[in-house]
Amino acid sequence: MDKFYSLIIVLILISSCNNSSFLSEYKPINKNKWHKDSIVIVDFNIKDTLSNNAVYINLRNNKDYNFNNIFLIVSVDYPNKTKVIDTLEYKMTNERGVFLGTGFTDIKENKLEFKDSTIFPTKGIYKFSIQQAMRINGNEDGIEYLEGITDVGIKIEKK
Repeated sequence: MDKFYSLIIVLILISSCNNSSFLSEYKPINKNKWHKDSIVIVDFNIKDTLSNNAVYINLRNNKDYNFNNIFLIVSVDYPNKTKVIDTLEYKMTNERGVFLGTGFTDIKENKLEFKDSTIFPTKGIYKFSIQQAMRINGNEDGIEYLEGITDVGIKIEKK
């Protein structure tokens, strides 16, 4: 019986080491209220310029999030001074209003695809900047404090 438990432990250790994610970082949102001018910045020192990668924006939200989608402005500053800016929209709920993220508690984790196939062209520091860009219909001003977002991050996985 001891050999059986030892085998299970070894299999768990092997499977946990087989994670394709090589970079991941979250930043907490102050009081779970994301200010429209607050920019979440995540820096990664990329050394691998050959591998194909998927880049995800990770969001954690709680029940205070009152929208079925989210708009984000995401920019990437490359080490060679190139800058790429995207305005993105992601669904946060299904058609019944149930949050799409994973998790068993009130906090849901969302893995939102940003770039499906990316090869980082140069070694160095890549700066990812994420800002919420939510608006109420008919109102030009952004939502000053977007409630219910608890953490924002970036995850890079080798493909």
